[in-house]
Amino acid sequence: MCYSNSSTSSNETLRQRYKRSVQLLPPETPVYYANGFSFPTWRIITKAPTITLMKWGLIPHWYRGNTPLDFASKTLNARIETLHEKASFKPLTATHRCVVPSSGFFEFKHLNAVKIPYFIYPKEQSIFSMAGLYDEWFNPETKEYLRCFTIITAAANPLMEEIHNSKKRMPLILPNNQVEQYLNGTDKIQHFSPIPPEEMSAHPIAKGIIFSQHANVPAVQQPIVNNIEEQTRLF
Repeated sequence: MCYSNSSTSSNETLRQRYKRSVQLLPPETPVYYANGFSFPTWRIITKAPTITLMKWGLIPHWYRGNTPLDFASKTLNARIETLHEKASFKPLTATHRCVVPSSGFFEFKHLNAVKIPYFIYPKEQSIFSMAGLYDEWFNPETKEYLRCFTIITAAANPLMEEIHNSKKRMPLILPNNQVEQYLNGTDKIQHFSPIPPEEMSAHPIAKGIIFSQHANVPAVQQPIVNNIEEQTRLF
């Protein structure tokens, strides 16, 4: 699954990449590491001519419960195989598609009882385009509408099978030439496949940083020598 993400691109880079206006966006603050369970705000691409801000963790428009954040914690991701079975996602698949710009995401490799964190990022470009869905929920307490999104996940490609070897999932990352086609909503989402592994890079990172209270720093993305993995393979 994809529960940790990053977004370090400037507003201008996003404007050029997606041909959308950034006039309504505040000055960017680089996000080197964000845990989805903190429900961070993200810059999101839709069919609209402007880039908009949304919260990660989808609360459907029909939700009337008393624990919206509990609900949102279960909709950080949406499995591509069951989109048309889930009430939270089915009504959105044609008309409420979005793209989640990412500078790279984080996953853990499991070697016996050891979890090794990895940073996965674009090889030849600065941005991943993750497929998503969005909705708008009215908060009865604040009397405000909240726009929120989920990231679609698919079966892992060979690279991600090696890294995310417990669940073997990955975000549905769209090639550049398929972003507008995806947003247009005419083709079924199941027709889109994640980018091939040769367009992705990955390296192990420091566990002490990613598990700390101050993980949102450039060092969280820096490679380390993976002695733990090498030692584990010896036994």
